[in-house]
Amino acid sequence: MKIMEIEGGRDLSGTIRISGAKNATVALIPAAILTDEEATICNVPEITDTDALCDILKELNVDVKRASESVVINPKDMKNVEIAEAFSKKLRASYYFMGALLGKYHKVVMYFPGGCSIGARPIDLHLKGFEALGATVKSEGNKYTVEAEELKGANIYLDIASVGATINIMLAAVRAKGKTVIDNAAKEPEIVNVATFLNNMGAKITGAGTSTIKIEGVTHLGKCFHEVIPDRIEAGTYVIIGALCGNPLKVDNIIPEHIDALLSKLEEAGVQLEVGADYVLVQKQDKYTATSIKTAVYPGFATDLQQPFTVLQTQMTGKSKTTETIWENRFMHIPYLKELGANIEVKNQTATVLGPTKLTGCEVVATDLRAGAAMVAAGLKAEGKTTITNVEHILRGYESIVEKLTNVGAKIKIKEV
Repeated sequence: MKIMEIEGGRDLSGTIRISGAKNATVALIPAAILTDEEATICNVPEITDTDALCDILKELNVDVKRASESVVINPKDMKNVEIAEAFSKKLRASYYFMGALLGKYHKVVMYFPGGCSIGARPIDLHLKGFEALGATVKSEGNKYTVEAEELKGANIYLDIASVGATINIMLAAVRAKGKTVIDNAAKEPEIVNVATFLNNMGAKITGAGTSTIKIEGVTHLGKCFHEVIPDRIEAGTYVIIGALCGNPLKVDNIIPEHIDALLSKLEEAGVQLEVGADYVLVQKQDKYTATSIKTAVYPGFATDLQQPFTVLQTQMTGKSKTTETIWENRFMHIPYLKELGANIEVKNQTATVLGPTKLTGCEVVATDLRAGAAMVAAGLKAEGKTTITNVEHILRGYESIVEKLTNVGAKIKIKEV
């Protein structure tokens, strides 16, 4: 088991360079099997989710070569075999193989995916989309068989603007006959990144980034080279850490408009920011004004950033509120923030934070990926030593987190126990 130890209360200064987006990478790697030739994806983060997806590719007999920040995927000898539960349960994003395999072979057999326990995460929208394209879905326990004699374009309305369902239906539809229209599609930048990747292969997708995506089916997808966009959630996490400890901290290689909602809230609280074309410079302040947030689908305030943001709220003067509208179990970090000294109460999916409060290091748990990021942010701000267990969650989504923070002055390490 790995633990993370942080000696907090230190100023951080220097530059943190943001890696490729986890939430794009985990869709791009499964999407690559749709090509009939070879796909090269660069700016790929070295995280355990990437490793888990490459393991699934190898199970499918796909040739995978990894170099510094790049993955070369060649599916010419691929075999459409059942994806075992041992592989699918490692991460939620394994479900993108459903859309990709269905799109290419008209059949997929795999188990319900795993991932963080942040609430009910059904895949019915994905399955309804597949059925609309002509597939039949059979389930035995948590094992799914999805197959179709032929996939035909369809008009699909998503009851919820789900990122996963939008991408998965897109993957299934790119090689279907005719035209597919996805209405109430999610608009996240990662969807645009995946659509661009598919178009680079020869797909015909328009409207990605809007609520209506149109896909004209093609019979062949070819060779391509593609770059993963910078990780907006990693960027936002480090900007929040900069507001807590930056003196100053520069967060580089980002697309600032991807975190506009966060930057607006930080400015509202009184955080000193310098926003450039591809960076944000953050200088911590002695006093912040209480600021409330409500999570929403993009371009609203990202649910993946609310957990780190609640750490900053503990340092704001007055009463702040965080309302979570996406996932019902996204406050599992709150009991540990309270152990560190925070004054927080949760009721009806709203956390009320009274601040400012002094945080003091203790042993805490990373209950999920973004809760783990919140514990890191809190540990960096707290006086004394903070020990974080279940750090495997953190390593799923933050490339070289220890090295990046050490380079700007943090005292942080991972130990095997």
